[in-house]
Amino acid sequence: MTRSLIEISIPKEVLSSLPPVRFAGRVSVIDSPAMARQAIAFLSCQAVVGFDTETRPNFRKGQNHTVSLIQISTAAHAFLFRINKTGIIPELRQFLENPDVAKIGLSLKDDFHNLHKICPFDPQGFIELQNLVKEYSITDASLQKIFAILFGERISKGQRLSNWEAIQLTEAQQTYAAIDAWACLKIFTHLKAGLFIPDQSPYIVHEPEQHP
Repeated sequence: MTRSLIEISIPKEVLSSLPPVRFAGRVSVIDSPAMARQAIAFLSCQAVVGFDTETRPNFRKGQNHTVSLIQISTAAHAFLFRINKTGIIPELRQFLENPDVAKIGLSLKDDFHNLHKICPFDPQGFIELQNLVKEYSITDASLQKIFAILFGERISKGQRLSNWEAIQLTEAQQTYAAIDAWACLKIFTHLKAGLFIPDQSPYIVHEPEQHP
């Protein structure tokens, strides 16, 4: 069986039965320009980080909220930038344009579109996971399913529609947001290290007939 002849996808019922993922790292909520500058100085020294955003959900017709939170994570420390409070400061914009730090995300086109409503910038150094996983025969496109295929754990989506512009983020919100960025990095690192063998995945669902 060759990699090009298989498709890997996890069934919903299997996904729902998996144990929840735990994030054991540190979470820092960044809600002032001074804190943001300090965090960016640290993150700018990293080779690769995970990236995600959160936006307050729209529950009424005509509502159109902008991005509330940018999450950037190393393997052990997630930074939650509350840009609804700080805006996109120049140092953060420079980080988003820094080609020397690889920033791993999923559905990045949507993130860029929404962030451009706040501040124009030229994204550099970003790597789209949805493109990367195709090289490993994974046809699922959601972070939750990709993570489950690789690690056998389920990312909870319970906080996705919570208020990301609340005065204070709850511990559950912080953990949820941290996991989304951290998971992107963990997936990338795992794949690039050669630790996922598509032919050995339990979630192979399709093998076309081979003709002589």
